[in-house]
Amino acid sequence: MVSSVRTDIPGGLHATVAAVLPGLRPSDAKVMRLVLADPAFARSATTDELAARAEVSPATVVRAARAAGFEGFGDLKRALVRDLATQPGAAPPEQLTETSTVSEISELVLTSHAAGIRATGATLHPAALDNAVSLLAPARSILVFGVGTSAAPAADAAYRWTAIGCRAGAPHDSRTAQLQARQLRPGEPLVAISHSGRSVETLAVVDAARTAGASVLAITSFASSPLADRADVVLVAGGPDLGLQMAPSSSRLAHLAVVDILHAAISFADLPRARHALRIATEISEAGSRSR
Repeated sequence: MVSSVRTDIPGGLHATVAAVLPGLRPSDAKVMRLVLADPAFARSATTDELAARAEVSPATVVRAARAAGFEGFGDLKRALVRDLATQPGAAPPEQLTETSTVSEISELVLTSHAAGIRATGATLHPAALDNAVSLLAPARSILVFGVGTSAAPAADAAYRWTAIGCRAGAPHDSRTAQLQARQLRPGEPLVAISHSGRSVETLAVVDAARTAGASVLAITSFASSPLADRADVVLVAGGPDLGLQMAPSSSRLAHLAVVDILHAAISFADLPRARHALRIATEISEAGSRSR
């Protein structure tokens, strides 16, 4: 087994492990949460020491490391050392608290957002991106859906992709989205955007699309979730948890970055279409300016 965890990208190890946590056994997840919370201890600890602090067996430590994508506990420790080398002096983001000053909040939020975007390269797999572009670029129509903090990336995706010649729409309510999902043709794409991958409204739209034989592309923060299990293609991008719903906030920006990546790739997949649509957008903008 070859380690699948990226340590050449700052924050890549944290992002990759955090993305797989929901799919681990509870005891394995307990080990990996300790590793993320105190990487300095994990780098220097023996298997027995880490097991004792996590209150699990030494065998669980080894199993947890393998389940998270490492060859074993030794490979995990080496990855922690390499990860530290990519970000010397850096510390994991702190939690916001009621005692945080506005200046501290500003610094932590900006640091969190920057780290989330930077670490996205560790969880976005090139093959999955290629599959996503192959699904979206030739599609006659694209349905996009997200609720809560994912509603904004969904609306942005529909507008951006329409502006390059795709017929994309992002209904605001789940009932309308389900109706449109059931009318998708076999193979046509639904893009479902969800931080947790567990939103009841989003899963209902996904199930409607699957009933119609449509393909599902998920943009989410976790590699294991009900949404990921239902999707044909999964793009994982997320951000660190700062409390007070800041994890979904950081993830929203990471999801917008994924939308931008797909926007550029779809444009280059059919440049004549993109240029034609951009000319139309320019004409509309100029007509609007003249009417003022």
